[in-house]
Amino acid sequence: MSASARIAERKERAGKIVAYLKRTYPEPKSELSYETPFQFLVAVVLSAQCTDKAVNRLTKTLFKKYRTPLDFARAKTATFTKEISTVPFFRNKTKAIISAANMVHERHGDTVPQTAAELIELPGVGYKTAHVILGQLYDSWEGIATDTHVRRFAKRFDLTDADDLTKISKDLEALIPKKDWKYINNGLVLYGRYVCPARQHDCTTHPLTVLWPPAAARWPKAK
Repeated sequence: MSASARIAERKERAGKIVAYLKRTYPEPKSELSYETPFQFLVAVVLSAQCTDKAVNRLTKTLFKKYRTPLDFARAKTATFTKEISTVPFFRNKTKAIISAANMVHERHGDTVPQTAAELIELPGVGYKTAHVILGQLYDSWEGIATDTHVRRFAKRFDLTDADDLTKISKDLEALIPKKDWKYINNGLVLYGRYVCPARQHDCTTHPLTVLWPPAAARWPKAK
């Protein structure tokens, strides 16, 4: 198959997947709990290599104490490290969150930035995190956020040859019209959590696998 034919095939397949996600998850919304914009940024940073349920259990108490960027910026490193020790990489996340809080307070007047470029300057915030934040807080969908769920389905449905999360995002953005980018991350996250989990299983009757049956035999290694 030529490169152009393969791209066309992938675009057609991606279009079918997007159509399903739009019907099934029409209102993209994170399952992370928060009350203030900066709390959401913190929750997303905490969620790296961790489940939303575990993060929500932690932040139920944490967010009563810390609400604003200044609250987080004033946190004592040793205390905060202990407070978030139930999540993976809690020491690195402590440094990132306190540093990001200082930057948002000092450079952005306590307002979470509204562009990917400014967000990515913050410690702990990469391409994926920035676009999750932009979508949730500002309904701005300037890129596709690729997490473990999105990576898994992009590989299973042969929509990318890449392994790097940002490269996968770029591949998906090239296949899918920008107006539909908002449905990809949250849609595939919810589908992965509640319909087709990562452990190998018989998924031949699952809605997306029905659209492209070869996916039933494709189980990429977790990253």
